Amino acid sequence: MRQDTRGALEPHTGIKESCRLSGINRSTHYRNRTQKRPAPKEPDRAPPPNRLSPEEREQVIAVLNSARFRDKAPRQVWAALLDEGTYLCSVATMYRLLRERGQSRERRAQATHPPKTKPELVARAPNQVWSYDITKLRGPGPGTFFDLYVMIDIYSRCVVHWEVHTSESGRIAEQFITNSIKANHGIAADTIHSDRGTAMTSQPVAELLSVLGITKSHSRPKTSNDNPYSEAAFKTLKYCPVFPDRFGSIQGARRFCRRFFQYYNHEHYHSGIGLHTPFTVHIGTAHAVQDKRAEVIEAFRAANPGRFTRRPVLPGLPEAAWINEPEEPDTAPAAQHGADLCEAA
Repeated sequence: MRQDTRGALEPHTGIKESCRLSGINRSTHYRNRTQKRPAPKEPDRAPPPNRLSPEEREQVIAVLNSARFRDKAPRQVWAALLDEGTYLCSVATMYRLLRERGQSRERRAQATHPPKTKPELVARAPNQVWSYDITKLRGPGPGTFFDLYVMIDIYSRCVVHWEVHTSESGRIAEQFITNSIKANHGIAADTIHSDRGTAMTSQPVAELLSVLGITKSHSRPKTSNDNPYSEAAFKTLKYCPVFPDRFGSIQGARRFCRRFFQYYNHEHYHSGIGLHTPFTVHIGTAHAVQDKRAEVIEAFRAANPGRFTRRPVLPGLPEAAWINEPEEPDTAPAAQHGADLCEAA
C-alpha cells in the first residue's frame, strides 16, 4: 500500500517528499526502481535449414564409432573421408554430435597395465641376493656429475664392487655386473635386484643375466622401499662427515670412494648385522668373532661379578635379510632377527 501511495505522490511532490510522506526509505525506492526485470521468454526458434536430419546424425555417429574410425579423433576421420571423396559434416559438428552422446572424451579401448609385482626376496647367506644402484656425485662445475655404481650383498651388507663413470648406460651396467662377479672371486649371486633405471632394464644387462643364469628382480616404479639396502648405503656415504660437496675430477671421486668403501667393508660396525663389519659376515668369520666377543665378556664378568646383575647378551647375527618380507609361514622365525631395512649406518 505504501508503495502505491509513493507512486501516486511522486509526480506531484518529487521523490524525496513522496518517500517521506509514504514512509519508504529512498535507497529502497532506488533499488526497486533499478532492479532488473526478468527478460521476456523468447519464443522457440525454428531449427536452421542446414541442420542435419536425425538419419544423417545417426549416420555420422555410426561412421565415427565404426571399427575403422573408433580409434581415431574426429579430425582424422574428417580428413580420411574427405580424401576418399566423402563429406558428411564439419569437424565441429562431429564433436558436437559426440558430445551430445557423452562420447567427446576418449572413445578408444585403452590398454590396461596390471600393477607391477612387489619383489619379495630373502637371503639367508651371502651371495644369494645382490642389490645395485647408481647415484650421482657432483662434479667440478654446475651441471657436472659422475655416476657411482655400487653392488651390495643384502645379507652381509658388504659392497661387492663399485665403479665411478662419467655416464650411465646399459653397456656400462653390463660390464659393471661382470666386474662385480670377478671381484667376488668369480662367485655370482643367485638373484640381482635393482630399480627400473634405463641402465638396469637395458637389453645388454638382461641378456647377461640370462646367460649367467641369474634371476633378475626390479623395484616397483617410484617405490624406493623396494631397494632399501642400496639406498641405505648411499645415505651412509653421503652423510659421511668428510663427504665433499663436489669432486674436482673423476680421479678424485674414485680416490674418495676407494677409501670410503674400504672403511665401510672392513671397519664400519653395521648395526643391521650385530655390529660386525660387512666383510667378516660376507666371508663367514663373523661367528668366530662373535664367539671371541662372548669369551671376552665372560672373562670380564668372572673377574668382576659385582658389575653384572644378569649375563650380557651380544647383538645377534641375522638369520635372514629380505626385501619386502614374504608372507610364507616358513619365514616367520627369521622375521624376529631380520635386518632393519631402514638402518643406514
